[in-house]
Amino acid sequence: MLTSSPPRPAPAPAASRTRPARRRTSGSRWSLRLAAVAYVGVLVALPVGLVLWRTIDQGAAVFLDAITGPEAIAAFRLTAIVAASAVVINTVFGVGAALLLARYRFRGRTLLDLAIDLPISVSPIIVGLALVLAFGWTTGWFGPPLQNAGLQVIFATPGMVLATSFVSLPLVVREVLPVLTETGLEQDQAAQSLGANALQRFRRITLPTIKWALAYGVVLSIARTLGEFGAVRVVSGNVGSQTQTVTLLVDERAEQFEPGAYQLSVVLIAVAALCIVLISIIRPNEKK
Repeated sequence: MLTSSPPRPAPAPAASRTRPARRRTSGSRWSLRLAAVAYVGVLVALPVGLVLWRTIDQGAAVFLDAITGPEAIAAFRLTAIVAASAVVINTVFGVGAALLLARYRFRGRTLLDLAIDLPISVSPIIVGLALVLAFGWTTGWFGPPLQNAGLQVIFATPGMVLATSFVSLPLVVREVLPVLTETGLEQDQAAQSLGANALQRFRRITLPTIKWALAYGVVLSIARTLGEFGAVRVVSGNVGSQTQTVTLLVDERAEQFEPGAYQLSVVLIAVAALCIVLISIIRPNEKK
């Protein structure tokens, strides 16, 4: 005897089938957002906010006195000299190293690529100690000959520039290298076949290609050099108004509970933040 099978239920609409999945995806997305905001807030926003609050709480008069005093002016001047010198050095050699790694294959290329990232993994204190061992007055390898020639490296501005250049070495290279690798050699080879020399190819082809990566690398280098502390403290001697940068002055005033540490810190934060904001604003306008 034939029996009819029970009717199958109608399939659920597509919207009802996907709604729970969408809810789960939306919930996961918001959880990740909250976790990221909390992480950045605890590590970045909260400390910076406390520094700003302490600065505002002490008043405008204390702020002006702290950033216009003789020691502060000397520290700002020395910081600008050291940072500008280190940024120029790393820009020139960073672009050169990026071109070498992107366009040439040679023995030792991998070793050079690894060595560029060495400052990220080495403590700045160790960098300063290594510079003292290399350029020290008495025990350094190159210190006594340079001292006899009238050039003082350690406990002077040249040593501070060397230390700051070392710790900020990878920033320009790592911003420019991926752009050069992605671009390839076709345009450069075409210009060379048309008779363009190396300088013309760099100015008309390479530089327009890497200009924004180079700008970001320079901005990151500025922010890094302004805030360098460990290596500079070892090689500078930390003599007030002579070999004392702003970060060293902040540390001295914070340890001695003297006014001015928060105010000087706010100036460094403002300069670094201004550079990053400006480059972020200018780049989209350029691409329009």
